[in-house]
Amino acid sequence: MEHIDAVVIGAGVVGLACARALSQRGIETLILERHDAFGTETSARNSEVIHAGLYYPAGSLKAQLCVEGNRLLYAFCATHGVSHRRCGKLIVATTTAQQLRLDALLAQAQANGVHTVRQLSADAARALEPELECTAALLSESTGIIDSHGLMLALLGDAERNGAVLALQSPLQSGRIESDGIVLETGGEGAMRLKTRIVINAAGLSAQRVAATLTGFPVAHVPPTHYAKGNYYALAGRAPFSHLVYPLPEPGGLGVHLTLDLGGQARFGPDVEWIDAIDYRVDPARADAFYAEVRRYWPGLQDGALHPAYAGIRPKITAPGEAAADFLIQGPAEHGVKGLVNLFGIESPGLTSCLALSEQVASLLQASSR
Repeated sequence: MEHIDAVVIGAGVVGLACARALSQRGIETLILERHDAFGTETSARNSEVIHAGLYYPAGSLKAQLCVEGNRLLYAFCATHGVSHRRCGKLIVATTTAQQLRLDALLAQAQANGVHTVRQLSADAARALEPELECTAALLSESTGIIDSHGLMLALLGDAERNGAVLALQSPLQSGRIESDGIVLETGGEGAMRLKTRIVINAAGLSAQRVAATLTGFPVAHVPPTHYAKGNYYALAGRAPFSHLVYPLPEPGGLGVHLTLDLGGQARFGPDVEWIDAIDYRVDPARADAFYAEVRRYWPGLQDGALHPAYAGIRPKITAPGEAAADFLIQGPAEHGVKGLVNLFGIESPGLTSCLALSEQVASLLQASSR
């Protein structure tokens, strides 16, 4: 049996950021990933947006880590050559009845410490985006877009330079909590039996399954698993927009919004589809409902212009109809297992928050080891 200081389970953007944070502290770290490449699930199937932190309840982890993560992420991109663009985002009201909701969102942003948001009249918004239809808008100047693969490659590079090792095709098969550490057994061609004093469960969609795999872990601390699938549709041709465009938030998500990639390709999504099993197929027929939603703020969208792009699945810990949950960073103080941190419900804004979140996890482990 091999011994190692720390194991991170899951090589998505959050797992890689956590491995980086541990390795920077001189902690020997192994990253276990069940797929044949890093970041192939939630981290690769999203809008690639650097969020500002407007939407989340004041004082929540999502609000705190998104605002701090936004600052850290732009700085990281600048020092590590990660492609990104601070393009800004317009959140639009499309009826006068929505003005109060727009005002409330501005107040929420200010309560969260986001001071790069300002309200625009319809004329001012159209001066920025002539094709836009709205009655008023908020301009979020610190919202941007990023190359998520490039980000993960840079995080992994930092971690590996500090001695961390990535083991691909190494699914966790079983684990056992002992008095002096945690024993893990992996499958795959390079099956391993490891003993470690630190485990970070950053398995995303599989985080609950991983926690339940650890013999001796109190199962009452494993939250329910719910999958919210979002379908994305790409626009044929280039969109006449330079900013991201979002409607006002709706229950379950942020509505069908227009995002751009770094090449200028526009895509719309996601819708919210609750599913029981992982399924990334995109039904072309679901695009039919997108046209009416998008035309509320872009009436110029032409029939037949949308085609399936990809789907992403968010690891929710609350059921349909329930209030959205905060990030759940579950450490020894909550479950009683020394050296173990479970990351549950790490969905949007997880990519934006990854650096801030990893620092929080590393600090939590450092505090619990005293």
